[in-house]
Amino acid sequence: MKNKARRYSGYIRPFSYVLDLIIVNLFSYLLISKELFSLYFLIFTSFSWVIIAFNVQFYEVYRFTKVVSIISKIIKQFILSAICCYAFLGFYVDDIDSEIVLIYTILSILAVAASKLLIYFLLRKYRVFYGGNYRTVIIIGNGQSISQLAEFFNDNPDYGYKLEKVFNFDGDKKAKIEECLDFVLKNKTDEIYCSLNSLSNTQIDYFIDFADNNLKILKFIPDNNELFSRNLKLDYYGYIPILSLRNIPLDDVVNQVIKRTFDIVFSLIVILFILSWLIPLMAIFIKAESKGPVFFKQKRNGLNYKEFSCIKFRSMNLNAIADLEQVSKNDPRITAVGKFIRKTSIDELPQFFNVFVGDMSVVGPRPHMVSHTEMYAQKIDKFMVRHFIKPGITGLAQTNGYRGEVENDADIIFRVKYDIFYVENWSVLLDIKIVIATVVNAIKGEAKAY
Repeated sequence: MKNKARRYSGYIRPFSYVLDLIIVNLFSYLLISKELFSLYFLIFTSFSWVIIAFNVQFYEVYRFTKVVSIISKIIKQFILSAICCYAFLGFYVDDIDSEIVLIYTILSILAVAASKLLIYFLLRKYRVFYGGNYRTVIIIGNGQSISQLAEFFNDNPDYGYKLEKVFNFDGDKKAKIEECLDFVLKNKTDEIYCSLNSLSNTQIDYFIDFADNNLKILKFIPDNNELFSRNLKLDYYGYIPILSLRNIPLDDVVNQVIKRTFDIVFSLIVILFILSWLIPLMAIFIKAESKGPVFFKQKRNGLNYKEFSCIKFRSMNLNAIADLEQVSKNDPRITAVGKFIRKTSIDELPQFFNVFVGDMSVVGPRPHMVSHTEMYAQKIDKFMVRHFIKPGITGLAQTNGYRGEVENDADIIFRVKYDIFYVENWSVLLDIKIVIATVVNAIKGEAKAY
């Protein structure tokens, strides 16, 4: 019966389409006034809903999709659907009751969001408690990524993957490959995960042919020696498939406008309601303790490697090596006031002026001083990828413990790893999540905030 239960997953997406259309049309019938409601309105809203959903990939939700991604899709669907609704009514009706239309769009999208998230979480519970809607998988290869993936499958049954066996390549590799492929056929395994590090090009082609000929899903695990997985984008030039190295969401003009709007609004709020009174107060404390300017400006590299002056509250005594040596723990250059403002990240707040003028973003890879950028660019593979987008006051790396002093190569390697993930997976909700995490960390205090 369990095998049979797995086949029902193909009905989930069509069911979601039908359920959402019923919700949208039911709310329009109940809330839209008789003067505005019509059969044409129902047809238009239904078609526009499906077209928008297709373009924003509203129903492209998989067992491994994160909740943040689902919420992001819901917000996009809501905004575009609301615009279409107002456009239709504005074209056909002279006097629109904007309040009723707004209530309709909000309630309908909230109902759709509730049903979508309910289905998502119920399926996860269903997989755990009843063993249904699962996929059997095997893993092939050697290395740390293999054990990590196996641990993930075993520790997260709610994702719906049942790990049947791990095949390593100790001994005769050819015999091992035949053994695992025989296992797949005999046990009707759904998905095969292969380590690229363990296979030659010929063997990769062999696995691809096997998967295609036996209707199996084949996925590859990146080489252990590579720092980053590929976020490849497939395009077609005529009928010729072309793979781009990575897909950067902020290359899209719409996403650029959204992020820039967020930056301007957020930075204005901070400048008007915090920095307006904080700057005079900090000026008194900084000037009272040491000679020098209130602000410290330092050349750093931003978007497309362009240099800009990064502004901070001065936290050190004036010194000749400020642009060469990074601050370390118990650094004698730091003033008493400086220790406090660095610990609480208050010294970073003037960078909202950088955000407002467009040199920086609220969230993004943290910019390094020019001398360090040149050093890391030569030393760390893919370091320059960080400069595809604007640098940020805070970033994904900083909220995951990689802020402050770079004590060893591992610090900068993982910092770059998180930065590249952010570059390739940006969303408004991810920005909000990072901002909240930054505020929480600032209140709690961090070990490397010095």
